[in-house]
Amino acid sequence: MNARIALFLAALAVCASYTAQAQSIIGKWQLVKQTSCLDENLDTNEETGVEELVDDMKSMSGATPQVIQFKDKNVAEESTRIVSKSKSYNSKSLLYKFNGDALHFLDKKSRTILESFTVEKFEADSLIISNASRACETKIFVRIK
Repeated sequence: MNARIALFLAALAVCASYTAQAQSIIGKWQLVKQTSCLDENLDTNEETGVEELVDDMKSMSGATPQVIQFKDKNVAEESTRIVSKSKSYNSKSLLYKFNGDALHFLDKKSRTILESFTVEKFEADSLIISNASRACETKIFVRIK
């Protein structure tokens, strides 16, 4: 009887480790779309020209792919400022904490939370997060190799 329990627990441990690896955030993620609260609040009728202005502003953002790489030991690197526009950290390298429901970016020295995001969707190839304090701000990422 004890051998069966041990075998069951071993099989359960293997399944749990496989599931944990399949749902790991570690890797490179490219930002493909983001929305802001400004998008929702603007009246975009053609007479005002606001829609054209918003399109022009979005096109000026540059063609450089915005990539964030989540690494082991809760370290992340971003190619450009993706997560936060705050100047509280100067480096493109930052710390993160991910639990499946939330993604927090931390200050390297004090380990205090700089920015918090709610995980709306997390799959092997896609990640959708929204700002915890401003739900109308969302970011959509796809995993790249």
